[in-house]
Amino acid sequence: MSGILIVNKPPAWTSFDVVKYVRGRCGENRVGHAGTLDPAATGVLPLLLGSATRLTEYLVDTTKTYEATIQLGVVTDTYDADGEILSRVDGSHVTVEQIESALALFQGDILQAPPAYSAIKRAGVPLYRMARRGEEVAPEPRPVFVETLDIIEHRASTLRLSVTCGKGFYVRSLAHDLGAALGVGGSLSALTRTRVGSFRIEDAIDMDTLKGELESGRWRHRVWAPDEVLLSWRATILADENATRLRNGLNALVSPRDNIAVSEGDLCRAYTVDGDFLAVMRALDGERWRPEKVFLG
Repeated sequence: MSGILIVNKPPAWTSFDVVKYVRGRCGENRVGHAGTLDPAATGVLPLLLGSATRLTEYLVDTTKTYEATIQLGVVTDTYDADGEILSRVDGSHVTVEQIESALALFQGDILQAPPAYSAIKRAGVPLYRMARRGEEVAPEPRPVFVETLDIIEHRASTLRLSVTCGKGFYVRSLAHDLGAALGVGGSLSALTRTRVGSFRIEDAIDMDTLKGELESGRWRHRVWAPDEVLLSWRATILADENATRLRNGLNALVSPRDNIAVSEGDLCRAYTVDGDFLAVMRALDGERWRPEKVFLG
């Protein structure tokens, strides 16, 4: 079995809990996920099965959308509701206009400091373990990209946002930093991921349903084709001669003459003349492509 299973992760499960559960029951040892969700968070968790695990990096690189609930006026050490409360003030006086003005600071290409309680490793040790031991943890700011930040609802000191962002972005840090910018502090009280790349929460199966289908063996219809990850990419069909060269390990292939500009490093998906997904290709220059990952032997 090779493909992508879209799970609606429930609260209290870690992302690895879901991977471990599915791996133990689907008959495929190679199971991974594309983008960790905190245990309290819910929503879209793509699982990649079999050879589709080789496409994980491309799915991780896509944008993601979240619905975040932020409690203004409450600051915690973990930046979310699971942490120890460090301070609490009344945040109900903050206006929508003030929030919109502050949100502008967090859009586009920005630098963001991850939470101290995160899975980022330092010298091989996750930061959250160091923080729990009382060690000083001050993660360095990292470049991240935020496409959109939209207010869904603002009532008293509770703020709901829609966040579309790139990889490496921490919504918990946004809650903390936005609260600081508003002068009242803030923390994340709920988070749901509603989209990863082209996969939306409407495509996801809940764990209770998945458990039943895994037990009965009726789950395979839930699996998306591996190349679904790449459908926004340019595609090409390789003639039999080139497909055979690729299967035989010959790296350089002539680019099809389709009058589309090609730059070094560009990626595309390649198919056989029969329509089978064959490979991920990377452009060497304007003329030649080399296979990056081959999926059809």
